[in-house]
Amino acid sequence: MQMTANQPAELRLAALYWLAESDFARKVEGVRLLAKSWSSGQLTLDTKALLKASQPIPGHPAKPDLVAPRLVKRRAMNTAEGRATLIHALTHIEFNAINLALDAVWRFSGMPESFYSDWLKVVDEEALHFSLLAGHLQTLGYAYGDFPAHNSLWEMAARTERDILARIALVPRTMEARGLDVVPAIRYKLEQAGDSKAAGILDIILRDEIGHVAIGNRWYAWLCEQRSLEPVATYGRLADEYHAPQQRGPFNVEARLAAGFCKDELAGMMDEDIRK
Repeated sequence: MQMTANQPAELRLAALYWLAESDFARKVEGVRLLAKSWSSGQLTLDTKALLKASQPIPGHPAKPDLVAPRLVKRRAMNTAEGRATLIHALTHIEFNAINLALDAVWRFSGMPESFYSDWLKVVDEEALHFSLLAGHLQTLGYAYGDFPAHNSLWEMAARTERDILARIALVPRTMEARGLDVVPAIRYKLEQAGDSKAAGILDIILRDEIGHVAIGNRWYAWLCEQRSLEPVATYGRLADEYHAPQQRGPFNVEARLAAGFCKDELAGMMDEDIRK
């Protein structure tokens, strides 16, 4: 697929274009080509433009049906359908992650150029993760859209759309950082169930997600410095203000340290988890 003639030649407008795309196959291939176009110097970047979406965002296909988290069924891992349900849930998380990174690129103006290139790198890697999981799902006899899914990741993005500091604090540093904690256990279950292919995909995802959360931590620290805010106390205030999910263990301390969480913040989270 060649880049569509309708896609803007400016990076942030192009990110908005692909965010609104509802066909997941076109979106995934389009954003991967977008990343290549940016790296080869084919796109401009206007960091100061105040953009508005002219179409509903994010674009998503008619399937999967989006339901409340409590209505997403869990099935036994010792069945092909049970494993497929889990792989489908992970695939949907990666689809949301593509949209979240695209949204960061187009929505927030006035940031350094490296902010936009960082999140475009995340877009590209999340698209790869989606493709790996969706392809594996097909080998199990299912396709993305065959099971219901929930939209909690995007709901937090919508709540934080007016403040970049809140967005960075509560999406990459909270919602996505939770993946660092839970992926190893999911990987183990899939390996035990005999799905070594899925386990290998999760190894790739965990490796890349450490980098994605590190990007979130780096820009959170930068924003706090720009606003003369103390990062740990500010995070607590934002988590309360925006009703972020409680941070609960067990925590993947090694991965979180590699992603740039400071030891004091991790110690505080673990102490609070013990008190609950």
